[in-house]
Amino acid sequence: MYRINILRRLALTGLLLAFCVVVFGGYVRLTDAGLGCPDWPGCYGHLTPTGAAAAASANAADPGAVQAPIHVGKAWREMIHRYGASTLGLIIVVIAALSLLWRRQPGVPRLQPLALLALVIFQGLLGMWTVLHKVNPLTVTLHLIFGLTTLSVLWWLWLSLRRRSSGPWSGSVKAMGGGSAAALLRPAPSFVRRAALVGLIALAVQIMLGGWTSTNYAAVACPDFPKCQASWWPEADYRDAFVLWRGLGVNYEGGVLSSPARVAIHFTHRLGAIVATLALLFAAFSALRSHHERHSRWAASAVLLALTLQLTIGISMVLRGFPLWLATAHNAGAALLLLSTLALHRALRRA
Repeated sequence: MYRINILRRLALTGLLLAFCVVVFGGYVRLTDAGLGCPDWPGCYGHLTPTGAAAAASANAADPGAVQAPIHVGKAWREMIHRYGASTLGLIIVVIAALSLLWRRQPGVPRLQPLALLALVIFQGLLGMWTVLHKVNPLTVTLHLIFGLTTLSVLWWLWLSLRRRSSGPWSGSVKAMGGGSAAALLRPAPSFVRRAALVGLIALAVQIMLGGWTSTNYAAVACPDFPKCQASWWPEADYRDAFVLWRGLGVNYEGGVLSSPARVAIHFTHRLGAIVATLALLFAAFSALRSHHERHSRWAASAVLLALTLQLTIGISMVLRGFPLWLATAHNAGAALLLLSTLALHRALRRA
């Protein structure tokens, strides 16, 4: 059992670090620091941001030279993000190695650690391509999506290990009779489980739209609420808004889309928020009305709380003129809503 506990603690450490990396990655993106270090994996040829300071000093000493501006603060933010991601990768490698080493131990998971290892390798490649492709929107959006996927798998792994470390029966179930225990261990009704799955899919699509909105610098395209550009159905260019690949050799920092295309992206994200909200509300209230075991009721309550928080942050962000701290909190809120929805999805399928 101690091996399960070791893996559980490692998974929790990775989970917390992954959450910080995802949120700080959003902060890096929002402060246009994605190209703070134009090379990879180092920063101006160094493993620390000191190379950026040296390059900035060289630029200042030769003001006649035509060079791209160097922001030392952005370099520090980008490298801190890389350090955090590298540390997370190391933790995941340790989890995968121990899982393989202890694979004959009952209860040691096999699939999730290997999936995490594949995810962190692909995330490293996406991080490299983000820099080399000049923050191409598709690459950056995929980097966000797979970052949240890594967070989700760590969450699922920790929940699995937490349950296994406490044994197949919890104290509350032991205290009940056999009939009551059996009732608690039955999965929720199928329509409730399907509602939770639909809510999870709707949320995943909405997160993708949010990533596309952010990476195309379309967040400020609709500066009013509830209308957009003072219209319930604003003029927008949907054809150009969702072109996924525009080629290489273009610096996408600051965005390359026209204003109508950015309006289309932002407005679609708002419509997606309505659909995701309705789907999650239906899933959460269905779970509460089904009177399933207490874990599903707690998870449903967590979904409602996280959804309320995320909607409040999103609306406040527009009304307050998109301050940086609220935009960063919006990324954190999306991660919390995803984790709570996954917890609900899992709890409803407990057997």
